[in-house]
Amino acid sequence: MENHATSRRVRLLGLILLMTAVVGVRAYAAPPPNIAQLHHISTISSTVPANGDQNPYGVAQVPLTKGHLVTGRFLISNFNDAANAQGTGTTIVQIAPDGAFSQFAEIDPAKVSCPGGIGLTTALVALRSGYVVVGSLPTAGGASSTAEAGCLIVLDSWGNVVETFSGYGINGPWDMTALDLDGFAVLFVTNVLDGTVAANGDVVNRGTVLRLLLDFPEGRAPRLLDSTVIAYGFPQRTDPNALVIGATGVAFDPAPGVLYVADTLNNRVAAIRDALFRFRPAGIGETVSEGGALNGPLGLALTPDDRLIAANGDDGNLVEIDPFTGRQIATNLVDSSGGPPQGAGALFGLLAVPGGVYFVDDATNTFNLLH
Repeated sequence: MENHATSRRVRLLGLILLMTAVVGVRAYAAPPPNIAQLHHISTISSTVPANGDQNPYGVAQVPLTKGHLVTGRFLISNFNDAANAQGTGTTIVQIAPDGAFSQFAEIDPAKVSCPGGIGLTTALVALRSGYVVVGSLPTAGGASSTAEAGCLIVLDSWGNVVETFSGYGINGPWDMTALDLDGFAVLFVTNVLDGTVAANGDVVNRGTVLRLLLDFPEGRAPRLLDSTVIAYGFPQRTDPNALVIGATGVAFDPAPGVLYVADTLNNRVAAIRDALFRFRPAGIGETVSEGGALNGPLGLALTPDDRLIAANGDDGNLVEIDPFTGRQIATNLVDSSGGPPQGAGALFGLLAVPGGVYFVDDATNTFNLLH
């Protein structure tokens, strides 16, 4: 049985390799400036919907117009409810670059089968198929002692829940990125709850990164074809202010096949090599960069010229890194509202574009552009 399952996975991932060779080629007229050369921050919009949800976490850009989704607009997931209780937010909003705002989805916990309920995390992707996938790490009233495993929720382009995935190693999905291909997608998900609640604030080295393979049959709900742990052993713990701290941001570079992970408690960025095709965990990966300007990195994004930008959790800085040398190229203080230390815990989801960096600030509940 195991040999048959492994053979099936190899065939599926082999198909991904062929398609990646076609879609993974990128060309840019000139490299964008580093973040130290960007001096303006524009607030695009508030992220607070009609029900008052707060604490914006995830950011994803819509690739194609379908249903209520509009190409080039941004989806933002909210982790807190109107009372600011963590792990209880139920909404995803859609924001245009010019600030036009709409609510994409409000997920009713009573109508969705997700262990523990709904608390939408930084784990958010929008796919060319028109599906949106978001992670839930729910609590009862915001207490870390009540956090449960949660799930991944799949919504259609109209904002309706069409499928949920729980189990399969999904345990506190905290952040996510995707390799998005025609008819299917590969999701890379960090998980932060394995043994964490029971440790009652002590560090446990059990954080994981999952690789999930989804396909989207015509006229049918999305299917989970495979789940594989590709990294294991990241430190994580509950926290009275942040709810839980563990491996967070992920960014995938298809050309070398490397998944980068923000290893928050180890204050470093790690590389998981052969991320598409490995069937055994790579431990906590190889260290790309650590210390220096990094200060509890949370969000992580790949720039158009294949650099990394990390959003610090313990101050208000973005840090730009050359992943090939590990050199920290530049820093930029984009949030000073939480001090001291400045901006602590305010930065999560971010997305790098040729002209700058879009980011959420959960201290002010805003979506912003550094340019």
